[in-house]
Amino acid sequence: MTMLTKSGIFTCAAALLAVFSRVVPAAAHPHVWVDVKTAVVYEAGKIAGFQHAWTFDEGYATMAIEGLDRNGDGAYDREELAELAQVNIDGLKEFGYFTYPKIGEVALNTGAPKDYWLDYTKGILTLHFTLPLADPVLAGAQGFNFQVMDPSFYIAFELAKDSPVTLAAGAPADCKADVSLPADETEDAKRLGDAFLQQFGGDIGIGMARIISISCPAS
Repeated sequence: MTMLTKSGIFTCAAALLAVFSRVVPAAAHPHVWVDVKTAVVYEAGKIAGFQHAWTFDEGYATMAIEGLDRNGDGAYDREELAELAQVNIDGLKEFGYFTYPKIGEVALNTGAPKDYWLDYTKGILTLHFTLPLADPVLAGAQGFNFQVMDPSFYIAFELAKDSPVTLAAGAPADCKADVSLPADETEDAKRLGDAFLQQFGGDIGIGMARIISISCPAS
């Protein structure tokens, strides 16, 4: 039975923090792939934040959980993954949790994440956390949008194939989420996107920067 020692925890922590504290060359390609599901959270008639579920690629997941099965039962419960979840959350802070909310082109601030944990089931590692807006906005605010992305493309964030964005309880009736690409892709972004498509195939590169817009009927 493999037990996780203090040095083992620190080794895992160092490995995870390395992902979030890297220096990335301009032409780097993704090293970690993440499928994103997000529920837009509503409270008291306002958009209050985001409930994220990020599923990591198999290679990253295998590295991340190494040595964490404390009781040797072949399963990983929340308690065993708690320190790893904390490492992820701590490492993400420097990068604004890769979540970029706006009203039109005006950036909005986010607060400290809460209710975070990791789930590992059938080889799939998923980080769950709620990221509140520092100042909630009216549920029907025109122009509310957000992106989940790594501008360096070191981490490839892709929207999940099934129900990637939902509106949680409290959303006004008939509001909806629409997904689009940025209208003003830069030449560098286009070049990087084309390079990724040629090298890896699939819908990556600039596609990672999709914009999710929340629209509601005018009252």
